[in-house]
Amino acid sequence: MPRLIEAPTVIEPAGDKPKLIEEFAGGVTTGQANVSVARMKAAGGWEEPGQRPDFEEITLVLHGLVRVEHEHGVLDVNAGQAVICSPGEWVRYSCPDPEGAEYIAVCLPAFSPDNVHRDED
Repeated sequence: MPRLIEAPTVIEPAGDKPKLIEEFAGGVTTGQANVSVARMKAAGGWEEPGQRPDFEEITLVLHGLVRVEHEHGVLDVNAGQAVICSPGEWVRYSCPDPEGAEYIAVCLPAFSPDNVHRDED
């Protein structure tokens, strides 16, 4: 039977400026370990530590620009575009534009603090 998710769960973000993470499916909201789906709203200038996650992450930008630094360079992902980052690949996400960004992140398997492997400060 289909399950309605009436509202997302707000997750505590990493990074140095305000960011809203609303998980619609995943370990916290639905107990799923195989996938997580979250909507992100990041303030302009937001950036998070680099990471080398154990999951594939598909990021679909709805508004603004998300910058993805990786071991071979930098990708700027604009509204209407998406990027796929493979498991084990080092990446660092940020929103350099003043208006910030809104985007959807899908992680396979689901995101968890134990499988993201953030850089140490």
